[in-house]
Amino acid sequence: MSAAREPVRDAEAPSRRRRELGQTSARSLLLTVLGEFVLPGGYPVWTQVLLDVLGELGVEPKSARQALARTAAEGLLVSDRSGRRVRWALTDQGRRLLSDGAARIYGFGAPSRPWDGRWLVLLASVPESRRQLRHRLRTRLAWVGLGSPAPGVWVSPDPGKEGEVAAVLDELGLAAQASSFVGAFGAVGRPADVVTQAWDLERVEQAYEEFLAEFAPDIANSGRAGVPPNVLARQVQLVHAWRRFPFLDPELPAELLPERWAGARAATMFATLHTRWDEPARRRWDGLLTDAA
Repeated sequence: MSAAREPVRDAEAPSRRRRELGQTSARSLLLTVLGEFVLPGGYPVWTQVLLDVLGELGVEPKSARQALARTAAEGLLVSDRSGRRVRWALTDQGRRLLSDGAARIYGFGAPSRPWDGRWLVLLASVPESRRQLRHRLRTRLAWVGLGSPAPGVWVSPDPGKEGEVAAVLDELGLAAQASSFVGAFGAVGRPADVVTQAWDLERVEQAYEEFLAEFAPDIANSGRAGVPPNVLARQVQLVHAWRRFPFLDPELPAELLPERWAGARAATMFATLHTRWDEPARRRWDGLLTDAA
């Protein structure tokens, strides 16, 4: 089975590597800033405020302005000119996108419920001639948390995802060509082997270890004395680094994970630092808004 899946992995490798780099483009950092500060605020923000924050993250003004223009062209932002100054507000589409992303990011990593041993199995294949559709199906099902142990076969140890899967198939026009099954594992084979074939947990755990190493110096500090002077930028970096894990990690039940799974430690670190930095980061953001008013 594993050998048969190699061409699929190779075909997805470039886009997957881009995702694993944390999407460190100016536009991606801008989206993190918008989701973390602009979305909760609910009001327009002057260009200079966004340039200042992105500048603290190492983004040049020209690249930041290009990111703003690109995000607006995609329908996520709308500009409003006041004299020579421009301010930006989220569109309805932008609010929906960022709200969905925030729910996924902040709800991710919560302790899993006891597993009842049941699996969701999906049979859904797309002809090689329709490569774009195949890619969309793989991307969407992976985002839902399914893995593919063999071509045309997708699995998840969470039958509750069946509704999300059905919505994906309907959207892509593939519902009539797919079948799903829910049940316990049979007498042939082992669940651990299916996990190995469907997901690359070693790669996911390595990403978690990198996250832990990056923020270990911050977690070593405690209380208000541990708040870094660049707390707003550090908070953005924290969320930006964390936001890739809902795509990488299928959130398997503890029964199917290696011992001392790094994801559990990373989730605790993220929650601790995000809570610690939230208030001072928002004070810094409010200060920028006041200075720009």
